[in-house]
Amino acid sequence: MSKIIVLMGPPGSGKGTQARLLQERLGLPQISTGDMFRAMKEAGTPLGERLREILASGALVPDDLTIRLVEGRTSLPDCRDGYVLDGFPRTPAQADMLETLAAGQGHGLVAVFVDVPLDILEKRVTGRRSCPVCGEIYNVYLKPPKVDEVCDLHPEAKLNRVADDNGETIKTRLATYVQ
Repeated sequence: MSKIIVLMGPPGSGKGTQARLLQERLGLPQISTGDMFRAMKEAGTPLGERLREILASGALVPDDLTIRLVEGRTSLPDCRDGYVLDGFPRTPAQADMLETLAAGQGHGLVAVFVDVPLDILEKRVTGRRSCPVCGEIYNVYLKPPKVDEVCDLHPEAKLNRVADDNGETIKTRLATYVQ
């Protein structure tokens, strides 16, 4: 039976990094709801604007929208043999939906909790930077690039910071997570 690997943990715990490693090792697609939301936010559509407001506030995207996106993405042919979920499920309704989805797709579920002490998470999130060319992730506190704000692999690329990776938003996101 093919598997859905579900990475769970607080924002900034490293789920995305672990998902990429699992993707490389197992050859399964990585599905990140955060990546899907950020892409929609940049699309400039009314829905994208709504997502921009939700993400900037640190609140969770409504279950119905999140569930529709995950159902659509996991119905693609590359998910036939399983996939790695990063950032989903986040609520009991999403967990119930995932169980139904997995059964309908003939997949088993494996959950992995990525545990990081809450006091370290703010530094991990606020220091996070990424290369716009290759997606390499850096952290100005924990894994800085060789040259400040420049990708080690693409010296012509200035590193990006996600707009909602700031102190106030991460505190809201962590408070929401802890609830």
